[in-house]
Amino acid sequence: MGFFSRLKKAWASPEEAAQRALDEYKREKGLDLDEPAVSAPAPAVPETAAPVQGDKPSEAAPTPSEDWQAGLTLALRQAEPKLSQWLNIIVAGVDRKGPALWDRLAFLFKALGAPDAEARDFIAKFEAWLDDMGYDAVADFKSELQFRLALALELEDEEDERDRLFLKLSEGISKTREQITKRIDGLLSAHSSLNDDFWEEFEEILIMADVGMEAAGQLMANLKARARKAGTDNPDDFKDILRAELEDIFKVPKRIKAVNPPEVLMMIGVNGVGKTTTIAKLAYRAQMQGRKVLIAAGDTFRAAAIDQLRVWADRLGTGFYAKAEGSDPAAVAFEAMDKAVSEGYDLLLLDTAGRLHTKSNLMDELTKIKRVVGKKHEGAPHRNVLVIDATTGQNALSQTKLFNQAVGVDEIILTKLDGTAKGGVVVAVTLQNKLPITFVGLGEKMEDLRPFDGKDFAKALLT
Repeated sequence: MGFFSRLKKAWASPEEAAQRALDEYKREKGLDLDEPAVSAPAPAVPETAAPVQGDKPSEAAPTPSEDWQAGLTLALRQAEPKLSQWLNIIVAGVDRKGPALWDRLAFLFKALGAPDAEARDFIAKFEAWLDDMGYDAVADFKSELQFRLALALELEDEEDERDRLFLKLSEGISKTREQITKRIDGLLSAHSSLNDDFWEEFEEILIMADVGMEAAGQLMANLKARARKAGTDNPDDFKDILRAELEDIFKVPKRIKAVNPPEVLMMIGVNGVGKTTTIAKLAYRAQMQGRKVLIAAGDTFRAAAIDQLRVWADRLGTGFYAKAEGSDPAAVAFEAMDKAVSEGYDLLLLDTAGRLHTKSNLMDELTKIKRVVGKKHEGAPHRNVLVIDATTGQNALSQTKLFNQAVGVDEIILTKLDGTAKGGVVVAVTLQNKLPITFVGLGEKMEDLRPFDGKDFAKALLT
């Protein structure tokens, strides 16, 4: 949005911006500057404040609604152009969900040039989610609100949100960092050069972090070549060399993102990796970005899988398609594809069975689903997304290899990265399979499925 790039930084904090806005507003109204107007940095919104939308009163004197809107306008314009700063101003003085918060959120959308319909839809869905989750206090859901706003307002790539993502990633891989970085620090302090003993001990560190023998050997060969090219055997240079190598490993090749709508994602992976909740989180992200989503329950071998997806679809307000337990999964996929096309969905998320990946009949079934969907909608599935559990370590490697051989894997989503000290599997999976990791799971909440950035991962790991 061009509006964001035109905003200039004027104040170091939302509190300063809001106070300056209040002072200017009081001068305009002839009020005493020393008289406190509100107890919070930004003008408080009365519980009975009129909605932002509606006819403007004809009286010359401003209504209470206009008063708080004028104060917020000044505060927002004078704050740093960051979502977190704007949100601090919007929620200042509002402790709980309710009309005051909804009016302010609607005002933020309007101030950023977003259509009224988008604001109303956002607020309605967020209010329903709060009711469903039982949240009432702003402090309990502010982080989730900021995440949703970042998606809805296309601000996820802004510096402010990238800082939040890096912090979340850094916290999420703390166990892995402790396993790897602390050992590397000890290794560096014990050696005066990058000699054979150094490399042998470093290989042990990699294996302990579940990088695996094959990937560890490949990584060490690359690092040695980098060190030779740089003309150094100084341990002080090692972290920079390792960081640069990891960044190269995680570089994602360019690909054509355009598809013939609706886009179809076939979700694959064994039972227990978090595939169902990952589908829900992807649907949630897509909806927040304005897409119409259909979830199809293609795992017909477990009634629980169908029921779980149905609950998530109801909670998120997405479309849902399923047949009876034991139905032909390919038939479910075909009919769901027909529904997605005929009813104008933007995205179809197709769940599949997750029985043991060593079972050849499952792989045959996935191949059949892929073929059937492609016949119904040319080019589909557009992406085969493999969900793997970071805590399974080396099993993740064998799963990736077998699924890739059977139906082809376009990208990987790695779940439960926050719960393992063996996050080295991230390196192993990418290095051995040359497949991009697009998202990582860093917790249970919707906001905890985050885009994976290899450069940030390398930085967070080696800080």
